[in-house]
Amino acid sequence: MKLSVSFLSTVLFTTTILARPHSRAERRATRTFKSQPLIPYTGPPGPNPVPDSSNVQYSDNWSGAVLTAPPAGQTFNAVSGTFTVPTVSPPSGAGDGSWASSGWVGIDGDTYGNAILQTGIDFTVTTSGGSTSQSFQAWYEWYPNGAYNFDMDVSAGDVIALSVLSSSASAGTVTIENVSTGASVSTALTAPSSDSYLAGQNAEWIVEDFEEGGSLVPLSNFGTVIFENCVATTGSESLGLSGATVIEIEQNGNVETSVTIESSSSVQIQYV
Repeated sequence: MKLSVSFLSTVLFTTTILARPHSRAERRATRTFKSQPLIPYTGPPGPNPVPDSSNVQYSDNWSGAVLTAPPAGQTFNAVSGTFTVPTVSPPSGAGDGSWASSGWVGIDGDTYGNAILQTGIDFTVTTSGGSTSQSFQAWYEWYPNGAYNFDMDVSAGDVIALSVLSSSASAGTVTIENVSTGASVSTALTAPSSDSYLAGQNAEWIVEDFEEGGSLVPLSNFGTVIFENCVATTGSESLGLSGATVIEIEQNGNVETSVTIESSSSVQIQYV
């Protein structure tokens, strides 16, 4: 997400539900933020690894749960889930600065990295001169193109429902509902190019440490994010988290998250 490129010609905007992106000057893309497909962790082993398991994967940037393959002969065409927007804070002992993370749902981006259809909420905390402020931003994207902001008020404690739906490999719709306020935003998009068609091979519920200026942003302490009502659908069935792979963020030898799949419809992602 958040590439500094224009894709106005490839995005279709629906008007039945408010979905006006900000102007070019206000876009996420102009802030050089960028979400990536899963980046496997390749650094040295750290002092606090999660016990090895065939269903645990370590990543520089993703934490959460991923269905890494649909049932045989099928593809994922929709992913949905809800979570409560966390109160975010700087890491322990940090001075002045800014830290961020982002909670989202999406299709593709793990074993298939050419495209991601995704939507979510950024969590940012900034500390300056002893004063701390939080900000939250709703957004959507068809990776590898840049992302757009949704015009939606979001606060800590709001319950957010996210969904992405692909009507074909090259077209889809994303929706965010703020259940707490009753506001809802949605837009239809098309693939940026034939090289970024969806494959429908992955379904994910993620808290991400995204990029700015080619490097991962300092990760905010997002406390605990619990995705509930997690559902991925194919053309013929609905699936939960049974068999999902757990993804943990590991950076510089330190595992930064603790992920627990609590049920077939719920995954907890905790900053540690």
